[in-house]
Amino acid sequence: MSRRTKAPELLVKLERGHNRGSLSAQLERELRHAVRSGGLRPEAQLPSTRALAAELGISRGLVVAAYAQLGAEGYLRLRRNAPPLVANAIGSRSRPRTLAADPHWRYNLRPDLPDYGAFPREEWLTSYRAALKAAADRELAYGDVRGVAALRDELATYLGRVRGVVADLEHLFVCGGFAQAIGLLGGVLARAGRGRIAVEDPGHAVIRELVARSGAEPVPIPVDGEGIDVARLERAAPDGVLVTPSHQFPTGVVLSPERRSRLLAWAERADAIVIEDDYDAEFRYDRAPVGALQGLAPGRVAYCGSASKTLAPTLRLGWIVAPPRLVRELVDQVLYTAIAPARLEQLAFADFLSRGELDRHLRRMRLRYRRRRDELVRSLARELPEVEVHGVAAGLYVAALLLPGTDERRVLEEARARGVGVYGMSEHCANARRDPALLLGYAVSTEPTIRAGVRKLAEAVRAASA
Repeated sequence: MSRRTKAPELLVKLERGHNRGSLSAQLERELRHAVRSGGLRPEAQLPSTRALAAELGISRGLVVAAYAQLGAEGYLRLRRNAPPLVANAIGSRSRPRTLAADPHWRYNLRPDLPDYGAFPREEWLTSYRAALKAAADRELAYGDVRGVAALRDELATYLGRVRGVVADLEHLFVCGGFAQAIGLLGGVLARAGRGRIAVEDPGHAVIRELVARSGAEPVPIPVDGEGIDVARLERAAPDGVLVTPSHQFPTGVVLSPERRSRLLAWAERADAIVIEDDYDAEFRYDRAPVGALQGLAPGRVAYCGSASKTLAPTLRLGWIVAPPRLVRELVDQVLYTAIAPARLEQLAFADFLSRGELDRHLRRMRLRYRRRRDELVRSLARELPEVEVHGVAAGLYVAALLLPGTDERRVLEEARARGVGVYGMSEHCANARRDPALLLGYAVSTEPTIRAGVRKLAEAVRAASA
């Protein structure tokens, strides 16, 4: 490989002709402006004088002179036998956005994260390499808007085996996590004039906003000890409903058998769509898992799942098993929004599933999460005996009810000030009023960190009550 092909590229515009100034002066002016405006960031590497001269079709002496002048002015750092660099104290250093930053909590008790540190890197790398090596050239094109056929086939098998989902390959879509799934479904229903979608209250605040931003109208429906209140749902008469029947977030309850039947009967009478968010159903610690709602009514339920809780959120792998009536509309929705989902990760995931790696990973994580949940419950009993743990032994978090009258907001402020990452129940309420409660995750932190975090949490509760 030649020196020129190794050099970093640099966009510089030089104009030859009268009244344009010398080429050296133009080069100085262009580089000076690029540094000042932030186009060339501090510590950015510039091409060598030889490489830039060849790229621009000018003599090397002109580039040497321009670099020397900018070096003298302090714009560049020039060292013998080293590439020219933009000076560190010059230019507009872009500041990273902090609005959506994920703070680094010393005691991470967030309820919505898996143990991403346990991601099976070697196994995934094996699958990625195998998939990339075996992929035909056509797999690098856009492909089917529903996703790679090999992955849809593996997912149909896995979901049928593990969740009781009736997954026809033609009705299965791969997408960028649950966020894109609800965006696609909400968009399809809104475009059809059927965009009033009931959501659980309390329910995940971000998901409620995702429904709204899809163009649909979220309609909050209360949740009680048996799940969503179907009687209130019937009176609200929405066009569809989004539910978490296997493990309701954030209350932790399971939709009762009577409510499941009544919900599906209502959907049939009202010609409504049920969107099932099956976000953490693989994690059950003291009972057999409840089968997916979709298996009872494949023509009425749009089933959504993802790898965010089972593997890692950064994969952005999710799926929809759509009712037949929505397939054509979903195809168009994907085509005119994302064109097609990313394919290389899909090929890797197909191999990962086919080799049984997800099953092995889940078996390991169930043991780990159960130990951590037990430690969290023990620590709460020791440090905060007045707190009552609610919800089934499942998923990645518990709901911890505080004493009536406790200022939940103050507790959260005091806890976060002590480095504890924690959510409150009220943060996920639309209209519902709930007793003060904390949502405490146990997936990310080790047992010693959980113990220390609960001690800090007890300090926060006492400080908030003082």
